[in-house]
This record gives sequence, structure tokens and C-alpha cells, in this order.
Amino acid sequence: MRIRFQEDRYYEKKNAGDYDECLMAAGICSGVTVYADADSKTLTVGFDAEYPPFGYMDESGEYVGFDLDVAQKVCDNLGWELVKKPINWDSKDMELNSGNIDCIWNGFTINGREDDYTWSDPYLNNEQVMVVASDSGIETLADLAGKNVVVQAASAALDALNSEDNKELTDSFASLTENPDYNTAFMNIDSGAADAVAVDIGVAKYQLAQREEGKYKILDEPIQSEQYGIGFAKGNEELRDTVWAEVMKLYDEGEIDKLAEQYGVADMLCLGDEEAADKTEENTDAAEENADSDEAADADAAEDEAE
Repeated sequence: MRIRFQEDRYYEKKNAGDYDECLMAAGICSGVTVYADADSKTLTVGFDAEYPPFGYMDESGEYVGFDLDVAQKVCDNLGWELVKKPINWDSKDMELNSGNIDCIWNGFTINGREDDYTWSDPYLNNEQVMVVASDSGIETLADLAGKNVVVQAASAALDALNSEDNKELTDSFASLTENPDYNTAFMNIDSGAADAVAVDIGVAKYQLAQREEGKYKILDEPIQSEQYGIGFAKGNEELRDTVWAEVMKLYDEGEIDKLAEQYGVADMLCLGDEEAADKTEENTDAAEENADSDEAADADAAEDEAE
């Protein structure tokens, strides 16, 4: 038996989930995607505010995380303002297509969504895994038969469990329940309401590091392997190319490695792979061509004014 429910997501900042109704009307109702170009000087990043270590609120009340910190360095290098916009993960497509955000940059899985966004290159390898209580007696995925499993709503872990490849596994559960965030999921394990939580391995490692040592464990067998990328609105190659060129500059300077070590995701980095490097070179060339075109246009405009 499979039971699903969804709760409203809670935000610590009261106005974090406010929507711009005019933009939504223009973008959603008309079916037209609204997005910023590379000259906007402001980058609005949409992220899940309860998704450490990629995006979350720290003890000082600031939004931080591996992805957000990389985005900040990109904007600093470009002389742009970074706007960190917490979003309801279920509404990420509406936020992006309405122009409320410029990209989704928050442990965002490419696999299965390849045609839905204009993607950057992959930058992190990821696995979907199961976390259980260490004293649960659960050692393998097969041991989850007849157990109650929780997962974040609208997450890649939910997509993985609902995929045809994992149909037999998911059908073996007593229930599969959607939670609004992983704090709720771990509370359900603590209370006995759930036996396991399906989660990205980076998030799993962070959650376990923040909790009582030895209380939980990650099953060795992954549910699914995948990769993270930055998702831009379909057709917004210009902004994608500009942002990604800066990401690769940061990688070449060693800044990405430093942040990956800081947030415990160094073993997940896939930047520098040969295939990724080829695609990155294409994106960098495209960004430079866009910049050259803009400079030429500005020069022509100045010449016309002079005449």
C-alpha cells in the first residue's frame, strides 16, 4: 500500500515565499517564459531553504551552502548582485518560467529532466540513498519490504522511486510518504512513523553529521546515480554561458575545490572530466562571442550618436 501526502513548507523568513503576481500572469497564463539576459546585473537564484549542504539558513540567519556560495563568487566576479530566493520546491518551474528567478541552483538533478531546462554542465555526481536507524536491522534495500519510507515532495529521490527501474522496490514498501523537508523526515524516523528516508547522499551525509553519532546509517546500495547541474529557463543560453564560464574560472583558480571541502562534497565533484571540459569550452566560447557582440553593438551605437 502506498500513501502520499504533502504539507505546506515552512520558511523562517515570513516573506520568503511571496510571489510577484504580475510576472506570474505574464509568464504562466500567457505561456511565455520570462528570463533575464546576461546584462541584467542581477542574478536571482531559486533554492530550497532547507536543503543543506547546498542551500540553508545558518545560525546567524544567513542563507549559505555550497551552491549559494559558488553563486555568490560568480556574481562577485561579474560585478552582479546575487538575490537568494527561497522557493517552494513544488513551484520551481512556475517561479522560473514567470521570471521570478533566473535559475535553479540547489542540488538540482539533471537526469530525467534533460529536456525541461537549459542546463549547465554537470558539476557534482550524486546518488539517491536510503538512511535508516542503525539499530533498525535494515541492511539492504530488500529489507525495506513491508516498511514505511519517507521522501521529500517533488524531489529527485521521489522521481527515482517512482521510476520503472525501481518499481519492484517501491511496490514492496508498506507506504511511501512525501514530507515537506528532511528535518520532518528524520523526525518521522525518530518517532517510529517511518523506517527509512530516501535522500541525496550529500544531504544524507550532512544530516548525519548534525545528529547523534552512530544513530543512523546509509545503506551501501544506492537507489540511483545521477548528476547535479544549474537549471536555466529553456532558451536562456546566454545567461547560462556567462554564469558557467565564471564557474569554470573559479574551478581553475581552486575556489570550487575549497568550497567543496568546506561543505563536505569534495568527493562528489565531477568538474574537470574530459567530457565536461569539452562542453565547457563550447559554453565559454559562446559567452565570449556574446560579450564581443555586445561590445560591437555599443561601439556602433556610440558612432551613430557621434555622427
